[in-house]
Amino acid sequence: MEKVQATNLRPGMVVTFQDAPHRVMAFQHRTPGKGNAVVQAKLRNLRTGTQTETRLMSTESMERLNVEGRQMEYLYEEGSGYIFMDSENYEQITLTRELIETEVPWLEPNIKVVVQYVAEEAMGIELPSTVDIEITETEPPMKGATASASPKPATLANGVVVKVPQFIETGEIVRVDPTEGRYLERVK
Repeated sequence: MEKVQATNLRPGMVVTFQDAPHRVMAFQHRTPGKGNAVVQAKLRNLRTGTQTETRLMSTESMERLNVEGRQMEYLYEEGSGYIFMDSENYEQITLTRELIETEVPWLEPNIKVVVQYVAEEAMGIELPSTVDIEITETEPPMKGATASASPKPATLANGVVVKVPQFIETGEIVRVDPTEGRYLERVK
């Protein structure tokens, strides 16, 4: 396990904070006009799912945990758990909603994800870098709208709302970055 300085934290990293594994959800490096630089970090406890905001001095360091990823396929939801199957040995595991709360809207049967393990314990999932999904509701396109016009909200088939260019219509399939919930392009 390696030490990582607070200024080198990045979203997605898994670190030890208050003797428990935490995933870095967001961070911001702040340099006030007076005083030392600080790092404002939002961390999620991988065991309990609770989120914490903390302020670290830029000179502080944290222990970075090794994360092993295994390719798995999402099968279905059962109660408050989500069932995944290992693509190699067909072993099935259940992850709780608290562990994968931000990723749940993007789960569709048969989607391939990477289940992240810390010391042989499943701690979360990594979604694919892009997802193709249908727009179920958006405002009608404006006449003469181009890609550079101001974006408009669009509701996706999974209920997530993203900003899309003005020329996008209801019923179209778009490619989205699920980790940021950001429109990338229209699927042809």
